Amino acid sequence: MSSGLDDLKVLLPYQASSIALSAQHQLLVIEKSRRTGITYGFAADAVLTAAPAFRPQNVYYIAYNLDMTREFIGYVGDFAKAFNEVASAQAEFLFDDGSEAGIKALRVDFPSGKSVIALSSRPRSLRGMQGKVLIDEAAFHDELDELLKAAMALTMWGSHVVVISTHDGSDNAFNLLIEEIRAGKKEGHVMRLTLADALADGLYKRICLRTGVEWTPEGEKAWEASLRKRYGDAAEEELDVIPSRGSGVYLSRATIKAAMSADLPVIRLACPEGFEQKDDEFRQDFVREFLETNIGPLLRGFDPVRRSFFGQDFARVGDVSPMAFGQHDENLNLICRFILEMRNVPFREQEFVLNWIVARLPNFCAGKMDARGNGSALAEFAQQKWGAARIEAVMASDKTYLAFMPKLKAGLEDRTFRIPLDEGTMDDLRMVKKVRGVPKIPDASVKSKADGDKGKRHGDNAIALMHLIAAADEDVGPMDVHTLGTSRETAPETIITTTGFGTVGRRNHGLHF
Repeated sequence: MSSGLDDLKVLLPYQASSIALSAQHQLLVIEKSRRTGITYGFAADAVLTAAPAFRPQNVYYIAYNLDMTREFIGYVGDFAKAFNEVASAQAEFLFDDGSEAGIKALRVDFPSGKSVIALSSRPRSLRGMQGKVLIDEAAFHDELDELLKAAMALTMWGSHVVVISTHDGSDNAFNLLIEEIRAGKKEGHVMRLTLADALADGLYKRICLRTGVEWTPEGEKAWEASLRKRYGDAAEEELDVIPSRGSGVYLSRATIKAAMSADLPVIRLACPEGFEQKDDEFRQDFVREFLETNIGPLLRGFDPVRRSFFGQDFARVGDVSPMAFGQHDENLNLICRFILEMRNVPFREQEFVLNWIVARLPNFCAGKMDARGNGSALAEFAQQKWGAARIEAVMASDKTYLAFMPKLKAGLEDRTFRIPLDEGTMDDLRMVKKVRGVPKIPDASVKSKADGDKGKRHGDNAIALMHLIAAADEDVGPMDVHTLGTSRETAPETIITTTGFGTVGRRNHGLHF
């Protein structure tokens, strides 16, 4: 037999990648488009898992009907022949699931002493058994939660569980499992495979090869268009991996309100019209006085021995440009100690504000900043000053929202993330909606009672809070900060030396903090 890697060269890249991920994660969940061949790829993996003489394992394939088990076992037989592996003919038998009657199953045995076993219904228990478990079309199993409990018992001794399915609604147990993993409530890894992903990796070319059709770019586009037309309204769920009934408000008002505290403030800095035309000294003194009066006391209330984090969303005109700062408490709950909202604050003064606050944060560890558009400059300046290992410039994308927004939702729902009691913040969080299956902020800005006639909001505080909770997940140690003898709040010429990043004067050298 050739090596497993060589054998897997017959598969498309995404099929091989899914198999590799299944070896890296004890629980792998694959949300996929229809007929992309993921199950076919895992039939090859099943042979390479059960057949080798060195450390073979049983493979348990669990489907929700007998036809699926027969199809899978047929693929296993085909791959055994292709890989020159000696295997028994497929045989039907009664699998002992602990019930009196047992359940109907199919198997292929290998000289290694291990087997690939395909089960046509949910076994009551897999306890006492060992091997890799594949649960196919999981969204259509009647009791997925119970099946997972039985399967996960095998992982105690190093086995792996792969859960594969297309979606069947946003409230389905399969989609809830995915949301729990993305929120960090359950350990595991999610792989998302859309039709577009599969086509980019050569799915239609492989179809042409199998059917004897000549591949052309125009032919591929026509094939996809025809397929989408046949699926009609179901195309988003069946092909684009977007659970149906998945659009609407992401966070309920009750959930948000329960996580809010009147002890946590939102501070608002609004510069007057024409402020950007004032001279440097006027602008700097104006902003410094505001910070020393309104932010300094809040920073002195931070726990001096706990790590500090921040999240930011950028805006220059129109929308709010907020920064959210927080620490964990003694119970490891994340507390957003305050949010600073800025309106009409020039670019240079926003940089000044960020540096002034970060220089005074106890045990500063990590921050995540909006790097879209003009925000990229501020994020880059922050990385240059405080280090790219601590400051992440976040380019918002669907992958970003899928990675971070479920953590925000989980923190609010579990009340492990405490945020300020504030109407504008409530409005921002209520703006988060599932758009094509992705929790994000819609494009349009809206008026908020919290701001009167001062301007519109665009979910700004929601993004800052999302970045804060993501920053607090970073495993980064605090910076060493040393001051030379005098208080930062009172000394007119205080020099702050930040280990690894140089020495900065507080006044009389441009924009000082």
